[in-house]
Amino acid sequence: PAASARPAAGGLLVALLSALGCPVRAPGVGMNMAEGDTLISVDYEIFGKVQGVFFRKYTQAEGKKLGLVGWVQNTDQGTVQGQLQGPVSKVRLMQEWLETKGSPKSHIDRANFRNEKVILKLDYSDFQIVK
Repeated sequence: PAASARPAAGGLLVALLSALGCPVRAPGVGMNMAEGDTLISVDYEIFGKVQGVFFRKYTQAEGKKLGLVGWVQNTDQGTVQGQLQGPVSKVRLMQEWLETKGSPKSHIDRANFRNEKVILKLDYSDFQIVK
């Protein structure tokens, strides 16, 4: 049978709904295109005991686990800074992690987040530690 000639089930449903005059919307009716999937970029700086405690390594691991891209580096001021990019929902989880958890031996006094903006595509392909 020529299965390739048939539209995929999803396409068939959309065609059927359109034919019936139903407005065809993305999943999550009532929301704009699944808000949690909007890509954002945000810069961060973490203050406290965050150098010499594997903070960058843990930040990279957590970022990768969440599927985020970006970078992290130590500063001369004794802070850790970087940038996160990814879906809003995942970036929020990472921000919470940076603010409250960090690496096991770190002590976070505060986290600053700035320059948050919606982006159309990711600027990085992975999460890097910048030396």
